[in-house]
Amino acid sequence: MTNSEPTASAVLEAETDTVVEVDTVTAGYLPGVNILNSCSLVARQGELIGIIGPNGAGKSTLLKAIFGLVKVREGKIRLNGEEITNLKANKLVAKGVGFVPQTNNVFPSLTIQENLEMGLFQKPKGLKERLAFVVDIFPELGKRLTQRAGSLSGGERQMVAMSRALMMGPHVLLLDEPSAGLSPVRQDEAFLRVKEINRAGVTTIMVEQNARRCLQICDRGYVLDQGRDAYTGTGRDLLNDPKVIGLYLGTLGQD
Repeated sequence: MTNSEPTASAVLEAETDTVVEVDTVTAGYLPGVNILNSCSLVARQGELIGIIGPNGAGKSTLLKAIFGLVKVREGKIRLNGEEITNLKANKLVAKGVGFVPQTNNVFPSLTIQENLEMGLFQKPKGLKERLAFVVDIFPELGKRLTQRAGSLSGGERQMVAMSRALMMGPHVLLLDEPSAGLSPVRQDEAFLRVKEINRAGVTTIMVEQNARRCLQICDRGYVLDQGRDAYTGTGRDLLNDPKVIGLYLGTLGQD
């Protein structure tokens, strides 16, 4: 997908409002085995970025590389212009990065409120304010704060996990497959919640297997293939791109 040459002022504006920059990153779990191969991504202030692609393309690995859970061997990752490559997860949380994994994302033996409190362990004095913030986005949780997380449905657990990540007031939220394993109705609810979080001012980077729905709600999308960003553009452009439709949406998209 091609664009006209940007003006110098447009380039400067884009640089100054860039929140996350993944610059030609190569990364993997095992020595000598790369999952990401010179992968790049940019997320600007307030954007909702969608990442789609076939299984094994490196989508979740990209989020984990940003969050310091996968070793970056080459390239750089920056947060608000500061290099954070291979920085440990706890330090990234303190810098304003939240991460919601796809599975094992709640403490089942703890209540909903205790789960949320765990998300604020670095700033426990802000509990009342942050709790009010997340309950405003997820009002269902506010009525069930004493319920144990282990008794919740998959969709409800996803709400708790996203809420816990929001407790620290992140500038950036990384979401790994927020609709995975949910019924169609719960999937729609999950996507609505993601939009609400993003509208609240949180720059959001979402990996999603439901490619069509992801592109419908995101500002810009990246299509990963074999660890590389094969296509990028606005969600609308990617939805209507014949190559993306033929190669990815035909098998990944859901009506």
